[in-house]
Amino acid sequence: MKIGILSTAQEVYSTQSLLRCGLARGHQIELIDYKQCSLVMEQGRAEMYYKDFPLSHLDAVIPRISTSFTLMGAAVLTQLRLMKVFSTLKPEGLLLVRDKLRCLQRLQEMEIDVPQTAYVGDGQPIGPLISMVGGLPVVIKLLESTHGLGVILSESYRNAESTIEAFQRLNERVIIQEFIREAKGADIRAFVVNGKVVASMKRQARDGEFRSNLHRGASAQQEPLTMQEDFVARTAAKAVGLDIAGVDILRSERGPLIMEVNASPGLEGIETYTQVDVAGKIFDFVEKKVLALRNGKVRKKVAV
Repeated sequence: MKIGILSTAQEVYSTQSLLRCGLARGHQIELIDYKQCSLVMEQGRAEMYYKDFPLSHLDAVIPRISTSFTLMGAAVLTQLRLMKVFSTLKPEGLLLVRDKLRCLQRLQEMEIDVPQTAYVGDGQPIGPLISMVGGLPVVIKLLESTHGLGVILSESYRNAESTIEAFQRLNERVIIQEFIREAKGADIRAFVVNGKVVASMKRQARDGEFRSNLHRGASAQQEPLTMQEDFVARTAAKAVGLDIAGVDILRSERGPLIMEVNASPGLEGIETYTQVDVAGKIFDFVEKKVLALRNGKVRKKVAV
C-alpha cells in the first residue's frame, strides 16, 4: 500500500515509529510536511501537491497534526477526502477536539461525565463561577492549550481573577474546572484505535506539580482500565468522531471523568511504558480500511 504520514516534525518518535512499522510491513511510506502542500481544485478534480509531486496515488494517510497548524491540517484533510484518499483522522473530529469548550459540550451532549466546567465570558464575575465548579482550588485552562501549557491551578480568588484577566487581555478564551483532589496528580491515558482501547497507562505528576503531562516531568506506568473506564474511553472517542484518540481520564469519587480527548496522541510514552506496538495497531486499522474500500470498489464495478 502507498501510505503517507503527515507530519511537520518528521524526526520525532511518533513519526519515526509509524515509519518503521509501515516499512517493516512492506508498505511504500511517504513522509509529507503538510505545511508545504498545495491544494488545487478545479471542475471535477481535486489534487494536492507536495514539493510539486501529486498525492492522489496514495491509498491512505496517517495524519500527525500539530496544534499550531490545526486549520491548515483540517484543510489538508478535507482535500484528501475530495481526492478519495482514506485518512485515519477526519477534519470535523480534529476541529472539534482542538476547541476544548466545544469538545466538552459534545461529551456533555452524549452524557459522558466531565469535570465541572465553566466558560468565563469577558467581564464575568469570577466568584460565582468558582462556586459553580466546586470552589477553590480551581483549574484555569486556555481553550487552545497543549502539553499542560496554559493550565494553572489557582488557590485564591484574587489569583484566579488576575490570571483570567491577564489571559483575556491577550484575547485568549478561558475555562475554569473543578480540581479533582482525589486523583492525587494522576490521570489515565487510554489509546483508542478503531473503537478499541489498545493500550493504557497511568501518568503521575512529579512532586509539587498537579499536571500529569510527560512533557512536564511526570512518571508513567502501564495501567489496566476498569470496565467502566474502558467503556467511557471508547464512547468519548466515538462521540467526537475520532478513530484514533488519546483519551485522558481522571479517577474521581463519582467515577471516571473525561478530562480531554486528543486527535494526534503521541506514541512515545504509550509504547515505552506499556510495551504495546501501538503503531502496529494503527497500521492494522489502516490496512483493514483500505482493503475494505478496495473490495467495495470492485463489487461496485462488478455490479455495474
